[in-house]
Amino acid sequence: MSARTFALWFGIAYLGAGILGFVPAALRPMPEAGDLAVTAFSGYLLGLFPVNFLHSLVHIAAGAWGIAASRSMGGARAWSKTMAVVFGLVTIMGLIPGLNTVFGLMPIHGHDVWLHGAFAILAAWFGWRGAIEPAARAKAAR
Repeated sequence: MSARTFALWFGIAYLGAGILGFVPAALRPMPEAGDLAVTAFSGYLLGLFPVNFLHSLVHIAAGAWGIAASRSMGGARAWSKTMAVVFGLVTIMGLIPGLNTVFGLMPIHGHDVWLHGAFAILAAWFGWRGAIEPAARAKAAR
């Protein structure tokens, strides 16, 4: 898979998850939402992943950017590198009790931590290591 394909597929996935975060039927109540200043559309997406209004907006923005970035190799690599750094930091913040709500703005605890961590690792791979198109790889090998 190329970095462009990665950006497209994960862009679609994040856009879809962000939109799904605004569907009340896809959310389960979040009992510990008391730490959040923004409680609109807060809940567990699909019963697993804590989200709220801002969290879903971030997913929509990341997804839309991923889809747009997939149009070129440079864009896809830049998106992948940025996502690796941002979601890596979000993973670390999710592990720290005082920061796992991003200063009360959005929840990043529970299953979000491992999901964002796994995505950060994949994004790093496609941003730095796996970003060369197969045709460019064959040309470089000559």
